[in-house]
This record gives sequence, C-alpha cells and structure tokens, in this order.
Amino acid sequence: MTDFRTPWEPDPSPTVPPPVALEPPPPKRRGRRPRPAPVTATTAPAWLYHHLTVSGPAAEAFDFAAAARGAGVIPWRLDFAGIEEEVFALAVAQPAAQRRLTVDGCHILARQFRAGVELRQARAVALVGRSRACSFDLHALLPVPAHILALGPTDPTALSWLRDHWGTEDGLRQVVLRPRATAGRRLPAGYAVIGYGFFTSGDTPQAAVTRLAARWAGLRFALRPRPSD
Repeated sequence: MTDFRTPWEPDPSPTVPPPVALEPPPPKRRGRRPRPAPVTATTAPAWLYHHLTVSGPAAEAFDFAAAARGAGVIPWRLDFAGIEEEVFALAVAQPAAQRRLTVDGCHILARQFRAGVELRQARAVALVGRSRACSFDLHALLPVPAHILALGPTDPTALSWLRDHWGTEDGLRQVVLRPRATAGRRLPAGYAVIGYGFFTSGDTPQAAVTRLAARWAGLRFALRPRPSD
C-alpha cells in the first residue's frame, strides 16, 4: 500500500523532469579528481518525454483526434480502508517521545486522510466519460476493463495488463498538443498531421501505439522518446 497512486498526484514539468535529489558534492581537493558517486535508479522516477505524431487522410486523422480526447484519468477502485490503516500505522510508529499525536490522534489523522482521498478520487472518477480536457487519453482509446480496475493500481495483475496493452504501468502525464507537428515528409493534399507530447514514468507506450495503428490502419503513427529540454 505504500505506493498507491491517485489521479491527482503532481505531474512532472512539461519541459523538465522532476529533479533528482543528490548529496552535495564533496569539497574540491588537489590531485586526482575523485570519481562521482553513482546515481541509483531509486533516487527518482525515470520520467521519459515522448512525441507521438499521427498523420494520414484528414477526415480519419480528425476522427482519431476526437476519439483520443478524454478525462486523462484511470478510474481505479482504491482500497480506502487499507489507505487509512497504512496512514495510521505510519503515524503511530513514530517513537512516543517524538510523536506529537496521541494514538487517538493518529486514528483521527488517518480517518481525515482517507476522507480526503475518497473525495478527490470521487471527483476525478466523475470526470471519466464527461471531460475531454486531455487530448490523448489511453483509457479513452484502450479502456482498462472493469475487473482490472477493481484490482487497484498496484495489483500485479493490473500492472501486467497495463504493460501488455499500453506498454507502461501508469497513465500518460502532462499531455499536450504540439501545434507545429510535422510528419517529416511531404504529405498529399487532403492529409493532416496531429502531434502529441507527454511524459511516462519509465516506459515507452509502444504496445498502445501498436494497437492503435492496427485499429486506425489508414493512419501513420510515429512514437519517439525525446530529450526533455
């Protein structure tokens, strides 16, 4: 439960991935330059920025763009009781001499935290099927089945489904339309180009794009990881 995710978690910057927390460098010394300490994969999520370019006959491209719009929310069913229990356990585990809350206070804190999560989750889920704020929503195009949503976002079976069908274990972040996208070649008259930019948490959603390309056979899909700057 320590890694449960909610739809409102802060997204990475649209231009710069979240910074990696590093120890301050040691003072300079004369002589041989010391080797820098390696940065491990656990210091921060490996945010990857991508460009997806969709091109083809204008009518079909615009139909795809309309179908791709959605809320940008995966309506997971969260274990609210488990969240409350975890928050209480974390709060009460502090040494009594350092803990500012009584045991009853820890229970109150956990219940308040749970109530906040329930409220925000309900608001987010209510947007699914109604909001079209996200220009490229994988759940709108390749919906997560209800029996998978019921497992929650950290269940191994749910993560396996996402890897197989989307190629990434989480939704896309900071999705934007790229207004000056090009196909990299001269297109015939009546063709259109639609460009998207987005972050993923460590994976490239090639599986999703492959499925979409098979469904929208008249369009060309080009997915490329890009430098974040």
